[in-house]
Amino acid sequence: MSKPLIALITNNDDDVYCFRKELIEGLLAEGYDMLISCPNGPKFELMKDIPYIYDDPVIDRRGTNVIADSKLFLHYRKLFKKYRPAVVLTYTAKPNVYASVAARQLGIPYINNVTGLGSVLNKTGLMRAFIMTLFKTAYRGAACVMFQNSTNMQLALNSGMIKGDYKLIPGSGVDTERYPLQPYPDGGNGVEGEPVVFNYIGRILHDKGVDDYIEAAKRIKKNYPNTEFNMLGFIEPTENHYEKELEELGEQGIAKYRGSQKDVKPFIARAHAIIHPSTYGEGMSNVLLENASSGRFIITTDNPGCQETAINEQTGFIYHGGNVDDLVKKIERFLAMDNETRKFMGQAGRQYAEKNFSRSIVVEAYKEKIKGILGR
Repeated sequence: MSKPLIALITNNDDDVYCFRKELIEGLLAEGYDMLISCPNGPKFELMKDIPYIYDDPVIDRRGTNVIADSKLFLHYRKLFKKYRPAVVLTYTAKPNVYASVAARQLGIPYINNVTGLGSVLNKTGLMRAFIMTLFKTAYRGAACVMFQNSTNMQLALNSGMIKGDYKLIPGSGVDTERYPLQPYPDGGNGVEGEPVVFNYIGRILHDKGVDDYIEAAKRIKKNYPNTEFNMLGFIEPTENHYEKELEELGEQGIAKYRGSQKDVKPFIARAHAIIHPSTYGEGMSNVLLENASSGRFIITTDNPGCQETAINEQTGFIYHGGNVDDLVKKIERFLAMDNETRKFMGQAGRQYAEKNFSRSIVVEAYKEKIKGILGR
């Protein structure tokens, strides 16, 4: 008897390797075969030892071209007709919509994962209404909708997006073994002693708050020259105006752009804190979970998907999203701390991540739902 096939549908290779690898391995160990549909990228090189069927779709992640999106829907429909997966798992906006509708038309059960409604909430008028209608069409037919934070879950329930089963999970979870507690670096007060190092890790994108991070770095460097502000991540093609700005910031010694990194752990290891200034809600910030797991102090916003990852005043500081003055004050408070206190709060963050955000919690939730769907 052939094994049941589980299809995992998402929009970039980072999502597969960094956040779904343990789920894929867990499902293979349970006796399922795997189909992964995701545009090709360098992270698949790191998954050569894992057996799966691969599909390489064309996805314009941020585009609104109706023809391109129609082609994506037809691609998924053809894919599911060919392989007839037992269950389809969808992640990120376009796969959540188009793969869901394709699976539903073919009578294949599917599980959606809501990785954030923030960018939708920023839309207005007809565009927002149209996108919300697409999500309703997808989520109402799901065997289960997984939510990464309670704010998104409540919004979906209030707006009538959900008809059936749903579950709150701790984001994508964090692999606490892949992100072990790192030794805490020596550090001064930003004026003398060892330099104090801050990281921004994420796409170089306005909605991620990079302008707030840059402005805060400019203000802090004036009074605390012995600080280092790093920026790691790829620049979205739609926002390539940042290329010149980041080059100038590097020349001025304000912020160092480190590009997109295959492995961010060495950068986390030498930093004292992560600053995640996201100006809209996320599903659950994996960057913050990885830094918390590594024992790093967190400075982030009160937006959904960010605030849940830290305990304010115990494992980091939470400030009001978009308020640069408040962000600067929080950085100054951090610089005024002695290094032992920073280290202690970082270790408290590690314990919080281990207890509440372990990836094994997420993997078990999926295994349980799939077994329920298939009656295994």
